[in-house]
Amino acid sequence: MPPDPPETAPEPLDVIGVGSPLVDILAPTTDDVLERVGLEKGSMELVDLARAEHIYAAMGPTTEMSGGSAANTVVGVAALGGRAGFVGKVGDDTLGRVFSHDIAAAGVVFGPVADRAGSTADAEATGTGRCLVLVTGEGERTMATHLGVATTITPEGLPLDLVVQGRLLYLEGYLWDLPPAKEAMRRALDAVHDHDGSVALTLSDSFCVERHRRDFLDLVNGGVDVLFANEEEIISLFSTGSFDAAVSAVEETGLLAALTRGAKGSVVVTPNGPVSVPAAPVDRVVDTTGAGDLFAAGFLFGLTRGAGPEESARLGGLCAAEIISHLGARPQADLRALAAEAGLTV
Repeated sequence: MPPDPPETAPEPLDVIGVGSPLVDILAPTTDDVLERVGLEKGSMELVDLARAEHIYAAMGPTTEMSGGSAANTVVGVAALGGRAGFVGKVGDDTLGRVFSHDIAAAGVVFGPVADRAGSTADAEATGTGRCLVLVTGEGERTMATHLGVATTITPEGLPLDLVVQGRLLYLEGYLWDLPPAKEAMRRALDAVHDHDGSVALTLSDSFCVERHRRDFLDLVNGGVDVLFANEEEIISLFSTGSFDAAVSAVEETGLLAALTRGAKGSVVVTPNGPVSVPAAPVDRVVDTTGAGDLFAAGFLFGLTRGAGPEESARLGGLCAAEIISHLGARPQADLRALAAEAGLTV
């Protein structure tokens, strides 16, 4: 009998995202509705199940699709032709099956987080998470998120064998709202660095930064290699009075940072100084949900394929422009074709 063939190591993945699997429930809205349900325009707020149901009742006709910040990013990486994976926790329910199907169909390797032995979730932590996305006429999105079982992520449940397959680990700042998940992120970060990988962090939301400024500053000063933030988030992180002052603060850290500014484009902070990159043109802004997620997708795909920071930022801007041109945070156009047309193939 011939010997069994030797086991081969799994093929490395370009990017592994760790985050909260969500199904987005989107609807057009008005400022009056936001005021009536008590949501601050442009923010993301974590809500309990009762509040989520109250807000949902005030929404008009909805559209449902798989989402989640880090999940959107790795789907974008896959759409560009990269090898991507995602780690997150879903429930044994319809939304969980929808999310699992959608991310696999997008070409992403999905590693569900396991339950800790002997643990039991309470009534508030059952079911797959959902994000209520209320979009006003100018495309601004306001989000109310019920995380469901995503709140029960623990370090012991992480599929570290998948985490360390990635050349780059991408973490979403939202997870710092959950103490066990925060510890899981630190374990993933350490494991990737032990395997000579890189780590990227997105600050996610200015309100999130206000809650976790000290933790994020610690990560910026030694824990991560790439930072993503929008203008408000980076100003909040460094408690500066202006964007220019925040850019100077980033320069002092020596970190590679991609800072988005909406219609103004982005600024990439490199070892050679900051570089401004104009926004890609878009005919009409329909919904800004996922703009930062897809910018990160283009930027990370560029970096992992050997592109420089400026070209990577241009690719990120192109992906963001596609997302804001329609409802929802997953690409509808062929991102590889768009990149080729723009001369941004890498």
